[in-house]
Amino acid sequence: MAQPIRKQAAMLIALVATTALGACATVPPPSPVSVTRFHQQDTLGQIGQIGQGIVFVESAPDESNADLELAPYKAAVAAELMALGYREGPRSEANAIASISLERFEAQRERQGGGPVSVGVGGRTGSFGSGVGLGIGINLGGGSNRARIGTELAVTLRPAGDQTSSPGNLWEGRAQIEVSQDTPEDQAASSAPILAKALFRDFPGGNGDTVTIELQDIETSE
Repeated sequence: MAQPIRKQAAMLIALVATTALGACATVPPPSPVSVTRFHQQDTLGQIGQIGQGIVFVESAPDESNADLELAPYKAAVAAELMALGYREGPRSEANAIASISLERFEAQRERQGGGPVSVGVGGRTGSFGSGVGLGIGINLGGGSNRARIGTELAVTLRPAGDQTSSPGNLWEGRAQIEVSQDTPEDQAASSAPILAKALFRDFPGGNGDTVTIELQDIETSE
């Protein structure tokens, strides 16, 4: 009887090990996209003119990321602005400027007990949203030890002739997503169009409102 028992025990150990490996390999999916937009009541008439003429897309003055890193996000934002009716062109011919900022950070891991984790970024605001942070409250789950990486895309639209940060902005928006590190969604080629499309969805959006958009509701270009 000893041999069958040992054989059954070995099979049970192998089954448990396989199950454990499968649990460890589970990678939580990307979070929904959290979007906040700002615009002032006295600029609503000008917002109605957004999408007319030429727009120049640039890095924000305080942006520390390399142009190469920002390039996919600039291209994605430019595509959404052109969908609004703009034509992209040089600064010398533009009547509107879109300034791009990018923030990447390691999000907090799930707390003991399975409670949701609140992920927030503050301080990156323009003239309307001063002091207001953008946050996501989600349950990471999945049993994975892989780090979660947050990416926040911020865009400011202003008239080309106004070089001040306040009060010349017509519109500001920030979109944030959280993904598992080293997954396809962690690459700029994937995250840039997702964030840009979410940011300009239902443009101009409610002033100061934060909305959460599911990924399946965002039509990304191939």
